[in-house]
Amino acid sequence: MADPFGLEIWGEGNFLIESGEVCVNTGVRPSLLSLTRTLRTQGLTGPLLLRFPHLIGKQIDRLFHAFEIACKELSYTGAFRAVFPLKVNQFPNFIDTLMEVSSAYHYGLEAGSKAELILAMTKTPKGAPITINGFKDREMIALAFIGAKSGHHITLTIEGITELETILEVYEEFNRDTTTPIAPNIGVRIRLHSTGIGAWAKSGGYSSKFGLTSTELLEVYEMLRSHDLLPLLSMVHFHIGSQMGEIAPLKKALREAGNIYAELKRRGAENLTAINIGGGLAVEYSQHTSNADRNYSLKEFANDVVFLMQEIARSKGVPEPDIFTESGRFIAAAHSVLIAPVLELFSQEYHENSLRLKAVNPPLVQELHDLYRTINRAHAREYLHDALDHMESLLTLFDLGYIDLEDRSNTEILVNLIIKKAIRLLEDEDTDELKRLQNRIQEKYLVNFSSFQSLPDFWGLGQHFPVMPLSNLDRKPTQPASIWDITCDSDGEIAFDADKPLYLHDVDVEAEEYFLAFFLTGAYQEVLGMRHNLFTHPTEAVVTFDEAGEPHIERIIEAQSLMDVLEDLDYDTDTIDRSLKQGIEDSPLLAPKEKEQLLGKLYLYLSENSYLKTIQSSHAPAHKGKEL
Repeated sequence: MADPFGLEIWGEGNFLIESGEVCVNTGVRPSLLSLTRTLRTQGLTGPLLLRFPHLIGKQIDRLFHAFEIACKELSYTGAFRAVFPLKVNQFPNFIDTLMEVSSAYHYGLEAGSKAELILAMTKTPKGAPITINGFKDREMIALAFIGAKSGHHITLTIEGITELETILEVYEEFNRDTTTPIAPNIGVRIRLHSTGIGAWAKSGGYSSKFGLTSTELLEVYEMLRSHDLLPLLSMVHFHIGSQMGEIAPLKKALREAGNIYAELKRRGAENLTAINIGGGLAVEYSQHTSNADRNYSLKEFANDVVFLMQEIARSKGVPEPDIFTESGRFIAAAHSVLIAPVLELFSQEYHENSLRLKAVNPPLVQELHDLYRTINRAHAREYLHDALDHMESLLTLFDLGYIDLEDRSNTEILVNLIIKKAIRLLEDEDTDELKRLQNRIQEKYLVNFSSFQSLPDFWGLGQHFPVMPLSNLDRKPTQPASIWDITCDSDGEIAFDADKPLYLHDVDVEAEEYFLAFFLTGAYQEVLGMRHNLFTHPTEAVVTFDEAGEPHIERIIEAQSLMDVLEDLDYDTDTIDRSLKQGIEDSPLLAPKEKEQLLGKLYLYLSENSYLKTIQSSHAPAHKGKEL
């Protein structure tokens, strides 16, 4: 059976399907379902975030290898270096792992705030690069000088003339009483004419938020020269967008930035040795070949960067620059998988066993029943149109009081069943009518997670993330699916899209657990996640593999409890605790023993997180499938 979830499009060989389950494609190839059940036996319910360090290492290897091959094939004399932008994911379980698996490459970090700079200075090994981007005040610049004097290889990227003025002041302060001045390197972020494409296109172009114009760049150059600090100028930096879906805008930007580098080099910036192309290396999120997110490969990306930098350097007669990248999404996205259980299927009442047919039914209801029983391939479209006409007539009869609620219910169920049958019979026909009808019969899957907390880019930008169930993959999914999260917000829905359809299985969640996995969530989603309804970061765990290929679940961090999240919002939890306790103890409706029991239950509940508590035993009877 062909994979209906597009794993071969977005998966990069990281996962595979075996025996109807999604498995990690490394070691003994454990299934995600088995890993999930192992965690749930420890009482960890609600959504789970699994991190896979080997996938971080794989992406770093791929990036460095691609540029190594490109440099070798073109005899490129500059080096390739890379830093990870901390804004993409600052969580400890990710950053600590990132630095462990990247040590062989002298991989560095990029900071855009004071807190991120502190992280970069404590996590980056000496000799590995640290770049500092974004707007900076005197204190942040001073921290960079402290880092440089501590032995770190730091580059301060100038975003404006005022920043350089502050750097000059801090330089004097930190080197006033020393014979050997020490300072961070200086980079210049340039405001290109070239623009990006997609949601982050405004990162480039003359109206972009960051960067120096040509006039400002010349002024910066003269200020550095006049203060005898031109030797600190080491890097030209640009960035044209986070998720570059097409390669053409990058090639145009590379030519523009490369010529600026060459011009500065020829003017006398002898220590200018690097060009930083920023981030933007795209990740393929699409589950459908017709809606691909990028039109280039990693190899093409590396080849174009190296070739264009070499071409410009040779034509201008300057040394080939070292190439820096800050590709965070490419490194981080694939390493984590969000897994959440389906709590309910909302349209399961539209089943044949829900019909309440009478001994004598209204003629149109009876005709609908006959259409349902006799529909076939030859008459599918005709019967479908008849059913839709009958439904309109029957709903009008109900509004006029000529049929009762049972008749209306039977109408809705039968028309739904006829549409489902017709779509299956006509599945080889890709018509607009059938696409519209799929929207009418879509199943609503209530899933125990918050899209605002775990998939904020979906809510804010319409970013799609690959979704597939952990099990039942030996069966063809047939239900057009929309996904509802558990927030009380109508925006917490991943709606069915007939142009990019998601089909899931028709399952009885009272009899078996059905988990959905959301992939490529490791970039931005965690740090941007919001506490809408006070749902917090889900329970997370790191999955490593030993030399025998056996998985080990480590570094479990549970989701915050109800009281912890209230405390984070600066509520006085002691006062809340006393108020709740006093309310029970002062109640005249309760006997002493009942008060004691209620207090015990209350403190148990306060120690839990906000997600719905669901525990399913494979041996439990169906009626115990959910405990809410």
